[in-house]
Amino acid sequence: MVGALCLATDVAMGFPLEHGLQSTLIAMRLCERLGATAETTSATFYTSLLAHSGCTTDALVAAEIFGAPLATHLTPVMFGSPRDQLRGLLRALPPPETGAPARTLQIARRLPRAMRTHKPHLAAMCDVAQTLSDQLGLPVSIQRLFRDLTERWDGHGVLRRADHDEIPLPVRITHVAIDANLHRMLGGEEYAVQAMRGRAGHAFDPEVVACLADEPEMLAVDVEASAWELTLACEPDPPRLLDDDAVDRALVALAGFTDLLSPDFAGHSTGVADLAARAAAGCGLLPADVRAVRRGALVHDLGRVAIGAAVWNKPGHLTIDEWEQVRLHPYHTERLLTRSPLLASLVPAAGAHHERLDGSGYHRGSSRAELTLSARLLAAADAFHAMTEPRPHRAAVGRDDAADRLAQDATDGRLDPDAVGAVIEAAGQPAPHLARPGGLTDREAEVLRLLAQGRQTKQIGQTLGISAKTADRHIQNIYGKIGVSTRPAATLFAIDRGLLAWGELPMGGAGRRP
Repeated sequence: MVGALCLATDVAMGFPLEHGLQSTLIAMRLCERLGATAETTSATFYTSLLAHSGCTTDALVAAEIFGAPLATHLTPVMFGSPRDQLRGLLRALPPPETGAPARTLQIARRLPRAMRTHKPHLAAMCDVAQTLSDQLGLPVSIQRLFRDLTERWDGHGVLRRADHDEIPLPVRITHVAIDANLHRMLGGEEYAVQAMRGRAGHAFDPEVVACLADEPEMLAVDVEASAWELTLACEPDPPRLLDDDAVDRALVALAGFTDLLSPDFAGHSTGVADLAARAAAGCGLLPADVRAVRRGALVHDLGRVAIGAAVWNKPGHLTIDEWEQVRLHPYHTERLLTRSPLLASLVPAAGAHHERLDGSGYHRGSSRAELTLSARLLAAADAFHAMTEPRPHRAAVGRDDAADRLAQDATDGRLDPDAVGAVIEAAGQPAPHLARPGGLTDREAEVLRLLAQGRQTKQIGQTLGISAKTADRHIQNIYGKIGVSTRPAATLFAIDRGLLAWGELPMGGAGRRP
């Protein structure tokens, strides 16, 4: 879980993927070389992985000032001299469309705000990292370390909370490991060592820097191989494990990390998760399946962080490039989740929340036959919840209006009618009457499902509490409406129209609220 969040911070910060994992490997090598205690090594491991977990804090403010990720200009000088920091800040300001006078005016307008918001931004980042570490199940002793995450060895940190040995050793090691890895990516191992030597005694603990400088091979990283397994293998004993309830709380942490990207997103992921879970329960899914739907919903938008806050908060029309970025955020969600077997099991639903039955969705353009019931429920819940939230380009709509629009999407064949009905009822709205494929009634759709499952006419009647004669009349009506005369052909129609949810319906159930 921590590793997945670390990957998410990479894409949110604009770092190459696995920068955080590589930095953690370097931090573990430093711990070994320094002869750190088991407690210090364990604390360093988690501190390094979560060092940037507060990066979505005030993302909108940073986007308004700088307009782009800060990894290129500002992040590399965060622990540099005041002059280096100022130069990096100025370089990070977006270039004006005109010449030097406009540039001067731009600096005059944006620089004071950047300076004014810097201190509260760093304080908020530390608070968020500390809160997320708590939600991820880490002990208080590790949570407290994030308070000093932005401090400097010389005491000239913006927050002025600690200096020298007052800064916990795990934080001092983390500082050097992350900054060294960043400079390694920018200019190679020798360049990184020189940069660290220049910051020894200023931003960084001289002893930690000397340890790195004496053995620069600690910076060696195989850039052609994933650092995921290596990093997990470095986890100090005993490994920290989460039970089911703790996993749910950790997933809420990932949801919060995502939704901090914009004030308009606050509570979106958890709101969708609650709605989707209620709808899943209404469909008769087993408790374990309901929990899986909720978990997938909590992380469905994790890939949002790979797209700059400026795009999400743009009030006008998106450019072709911006729209393509938006269309790819479910792909990024998939990539961030697939490393962990537990999280990978959530991908079929989480990564498909913008897919539509008619193939008009994104990012894969999947059709109805490829979308599980969980994916359909999540898609409907996400669409409903998003409509009731304000966005920079539109106002929120009321629940009645959202229910009407969702029902229209079902009628038009974009969303699954059963999923839409369940979501609308779960949202406390009256159950809509939705048109079924082929003009089937709700009862006929139930009969067709059972027919496709191999039930005989008498069994269908017993399951639905109707007579065999009535069941047969429904079957003949179905054949007439969809233009077939045999059970196999009717089954193919049901599969093609998405009337069966394979492997997710309770035996004998119809996949919808009784």
